[in-house]
Amino acid sequence: LKPFWLKQFFAQFWQPLSAAGAAAVHHVAFFDLFSTAGLVAGKIYFSETFSDGWEDRWTVSQWKKDEGTDGKWKLAAGKWFNDEKEDAGIQTAEDSKFFGISAGFDSFSNEKKDLIVQYQAKYEKDVECGGGYLKMGPKMSDASKFGDPTPYSIMFGPDKCGYTKRTHLIFTYKGKNVLKKNDLAYKQEGEGTSHLYTMVLKPDNTVVVELDQEEVYKGNLKEDWEVLKPKEISDPKDEKPADWSDESMIDDPAEKKPDDWVEEKRMVDTEAKKPDDWDDEEDGEWEAPMKDNPAYKGDWTAKRISNPAYKGFWEAKKIANPEYEDDDAVYKFDDLGFIGFDLWQVKGGTIFDNVIITDDKSEADAFAKKWKDLSELEKSKKKEEDDAKAAEDAKATADKKDDDKDADDDDDDEEKKEEA
Repeated sequence: LKPFWLKQFFAQFWQPLSAAGAAAVHHVAFFDLFSTAGLVAGKIYFSETFSDGWEDRWTVSQWKKDEGTDGKWKLAAGKWFNDEKEDAGIQTAEDSKFFGISAGFDSFSNEKKDLIVQYQAKYEKDVECGGGYLKMGPKMSDASKFGDPTPYSIMFGPDKCGYTKRTHLIFTYKGKNVLKKNDLAYKQEGEGTSHLYTMVLKPDNTVVVELDQEEVYKGNLKEDWEVLKPKEISDPKDEKPADWSDESMIDDPAEKKPDDWVEEKRMVDTEAKKPDDWDDEEDGEWEAPMKDNPAYKGDWTAKRISNPAYKGFWEAKKIANPEYEDDDAVYKFDDLGFIGFDLWQVKGGTIFDNVIITDDKSEADAFAKKWKDLSELEKSKKKEEDDAKAAEDAKATADKKDDDKDADDDDDDEEKKEEA
């Protein structure tokens, strides 16, 4: 599969030439292109549009089959599409199931290269609780066992359960899955339109995330993920001095509770008398009842003043962390050989399509155009649907008002008849 720009070169520059001219240009132009300009052709490591034969390229997981909770996958385009066959993707076809499916490819390392991972997802209905993310990782020996326990290198995409929503981006470093310190925005609502997820990981450890071709994050893997031990730690031998005061406010020592201040809310009713018919042997020893204390003033507290001895919040001094090791290659994965969807969904109906892993932005952009064309149609259809529903609701409201008015008029007529 030729890189996008190379296809354009052939289409616009190579084909019009004669055989002799082509041979000359082949030698000069390609020599200049790769040697003089110093450019290197980008590479597509994996791509999938779920065209004919996709079942042979993907392996459905059997991880949850014995439990009977494994969900079925099917090919579907959803209710809105330009071309039903062209716009079809794989869909989670059941509710309250685990869904697992993966595809393998020739293992590669992203060392010294950009890594671009991109795909689109469409929720035909609200997932309620579940994910729409993909996973990438090292080559699997048995893809049929792909599931939650399977080690992965990158996990990327939307996740939601109730009001908790985020776009995951998890990187594995030295066997540990590391979440981003702050959540990425969530766009994947169940409105029936497709969303595009793009992640770019660069050799300088920078990360860029785009949702629907809009940049929602750009930062550094070493700063925004806790992949490395901290450079400094609190000195475990440093202790807070005994005379250290970290209370900014104190009770005013000059304040004294007034002698006549009463804090007892209830008191014995001294005016109560033992009933004449009270028999201590039968009724027990008589005790006067309690009543509200008319002198009660509430709990007394001294007024608060600034603490003259306040020294601020105490922190142990920082020292160099003996376990800290810098690593300028935290971005690098030595073995990337599979991509897959490992999901739990309360409500199925999610469609995945146009998956690409590449180091060439132009290739990713070509796939993004597929999403763009479909997205424009979906938005148009959704607007038509929303407008029609709004008109229907408005008509129903108007009809109800008319019915209520007719009912009121009938009641008035009945009252007049009764009066007559």
